[in-house]
Amino acid sequence: MPTYTVYTPVAALTSKDKQRLATAITRTHNEVTGAQKFFAQVMFVDTPLTDWFMGGEQVPARAVFVQGHIRSGRTPEMKQALLTGLQEAVSSSAGVPRTSVWVYVIELPPEQMVEYGHVLPKPGGEAEWLAALPTGDRALIESTGASHSDVPALK
Repeated sequence: MPTYTVYTPVAALTSKDKQRLATAITRTHNEVTGAQKFFAQVMFVDTPLTDWFMGGEQVPARAVFVQGHIRSGRTPEMKQALLTGLQEAVSSSAGVPRTSVWVYVIELPPEQMVEYGHVLPKPGGEAEWLAALPTGDRALIESTGASHSDVPALK
């Protein structure tokens, strides 16, 4: 459901940094929205400094830009909490000042999204959606991210 693309200058983050950041983004999305962690995707795009500008000048070496696609239907308060929570998670996980973190959240209607082979439910309908899936599909979904000890059971 949520897909977060994290853009950083090339070599700004180590593999360990990226793992820590992916975990923090996933946890933040889960805590704010209640959606299970196995839905969250985090991708990293390393961008050469020569290809990234702000105000006509190259970005600082530690800038982080996060673009998240989420399902529409959440309250303004939840979206505000998500934005500020993601900014804090990125800042603390990546070790960059808040002023070097940009977070944009873009909403998509759930009926226009397919993941794990099925059209997605509206926010809050995840448990019923998951329970209605074929057993094999449900097992695949529930096994995603299961190696992480902090993945919560289905609500």
